[in-house]
Amino acid sequence: MSQNTGASYAAAGVDIEAGDRAVELMKEWVKKTQRPEVLGGLGGFAGLFDASALKKYERPLLASATDGVGTKVDIARQMGVYDSIGHDLVAMVMDDIVVCGAEPLFMTDYICVGKVHPERVAAIVKGIAEGCVLAGCALVGGETAEHPGLLGPDDFDVAGAGTGVVEADRLLGADRTRSGDAVIAMASSGLHSNGYSLVRHVLLEQAGLSLDARIDELGRTLGEELLEPTKIYSLDCLALIHTTEVHAFSHVTGGGLAANLARVIPDGLHATVDRSTWTPAPVFDLVGRTGSVERLELEKTLNMGVGMIAIVPQESVDVALTTLADRGVEAWVAGEITERDDHHTTGAALVGDYAN
Repeated sequence: MSQNTGASYAAAGVDIEAGDRAVELMKEWVKKTQRPEVLGGLGGFAGLFDASALKKYERPLLASATDGVGTKVDIARQMGVYDSIGHDLVAMVMDDIVVCGAEPLFMTDYICVGKVHPERVAAIVKGIAEGCVLAGCALVGGETAEHPGLLGPDDFDVAGAGTGVVEADRLLGADRTRSGDAVIAMASSGLHSNGYSLVRHVLLEQAGLSLDARIDELGRTLGEELLEPTKIYSLDCLALIHTTEVHAFSHVTGGGLAANLARVIPDGLHATVDRSTWTPAPVFDLVGRTGSVERLELEKTLNMGVGMIAIVPQESVDVALTTLADRGVEAWVAGEITERDDHHTTGAALVGDYAN
């Protein structure tokens, strides 16, 4: 009896059975993210969210965002650590949503791999699910795609999209920012998920450092530092909104602190941030010193120790700082909003030198 040697999906490199096993492994983690508005379970063609929950709003505005985590995934791949990168994904999506005052509702993910390793995929989803819990949103669905021939067997990438809701008359942003407002900085957990092309080029390619190398100034290995998950501020920002008056938030991602802060500064006003109010974590100096990277370039690429900004009226400062401290968030007054004059050509600027 002749054996069938015709082409098949498996022969082309796609393992359907492995994909099914990955789905089974991830179900327990997705379940942990469920909100009462979520209908059905994992495995449907679309995630379902009961929109009748929005009836309590007078004029609900849906906020949507999508993002990935950039080349940080290559650090995870090299280290064989897959259960933290999902935190980064949720942070990059949901912290963009919360800046307008929106409550995160639900998220979907997309995981692209060269070869499905069920345990690895499940570990990535575990991290995403844990991040969703920290952001207060549900993980309602996703997609795992196997792309043999385009990606190597161990290569992968992740992306996600999220949705939140805010009452129209409580929408935050540049139109609320006023002269005299305080700029409150919230500390980052490290590099977060931006600038890794520069970081990898400087530390791994130019300097030839090993991810397993222990770096004394970091107090741990380089790989552990580079994989530190991005802090998720969503619930912290919502807590501020519920306890005091907030005019705007700025999520510090690609482009750095000044460029992102400028996005919530209206024409005619200027934000000044004083570098002397904080000391960036050692990893930022390591990148700058090792690669002889100019400070301006570092500040355009990395968060320099500030992951989220809140702009609040002066009378809200004490309550805001107390609220954040009670939630374990390191925060401080880093600057102020003033009228723009002829000396200011951009919406935000950093001044002074970083504290030692």
